[in-house]
Amino acid sequence: MVKQIVNLFKLRIGVIMSATAVVALAITPGRPVQGWEVIVLALAVLIAAASAGAFNQYYEVDLDQRMGRTKRRPFVTGEFQHSRTWLLLISVLLLIGVAGAGFALNGMAALHIFLGAFFYAVVYTVLLKRRTWLNIVIGGAAGSFAVLAGAAVVDPVGLTPIPALLAIVLFLWTPSHFWSLAIAQHKDYAAAGVPMLPVVVGDPVAARAVLGNTLALVTVSILPFFFGMGWIYLLGAVAGGGYFLYRNLQLVKNPSPKVAMKSFFASLIQLGVLLTCAVLDVSLPG
Repeated sequence: MVKQIVNLFKLRIGVIMSATAVVALAITPGRPVQGWEVIVLALAVLIAAASAGAFNQYYEVDLDQRMGRTKRRPFVTGEFQHSRTWLLLISVLLLIGVAGAGFALNGMAALHIFLGAFFYAVVYTVLLKRRTWLNIVIGGAAGSFAVLAGAAVVDPVGLTPIPALLAIVLFLWTPSHFWSLAIAQHKDYAAAGVPMLPVVVGDPVAARAVLGNTLALVTVSILPFFFGMGWIYLLGAVAGGGYFLYRNLQLVKNPSPKVAMKSFFASLIQLGVLLTCAVLDVSLPG
């Protein structure tokens, strides 16, 4: 049951979004932030992301039935009944996350948390995923809103360059991350009729798109150094980005499922190293 709940609410993605929001809060210059505000932000983002993840599975049960990667999801197996009760629960979760942030933090942080869930659940899942290969490009803005939510806790009025650049990093990270997975799962997406980029243009072209997008991602990830971040951050941006590019180059040479999964996991390492070094950079005495 616990495994299915983690699966349904996509808690792994939610944890990544929460961590991203907290890091954005940590690196945004401004007023001192209390510990309880960090906890509220993390929980609000996690709850809202969980509601969006659950809606994604509720809405896509027909697609999940046709894909090997998703055919064991609880709505497909029948472990969780596909009923409107779940829609009510999902809506309540979103309301708790957004209203909690609005009450305890501020309205702008709550708005960004809502928009993150909305982009994933409605813009990506409902409007774009079945219609265009741009689905993950536009829908990927969902991750950027977690950054903006964290920054808004510190300063709900202005957006300084460092969190703005981090939001762009998250926007660029999502296509490289997901297209790598889509290359590995090409047959699944083709069978389900989902126009992911590798299905539309082929794996070799998609691999080159991943490399080009990651080049832009790494370039933008370095820019905060020139706006006040220190050497620890720069080291993380270069090391994590360099490793991701290395795996991308391997993918261009051999766009196989095995190499694509290595590129997928490299995206997680890149983001993890970047966020960790960002926190260390602002936490350790200079």
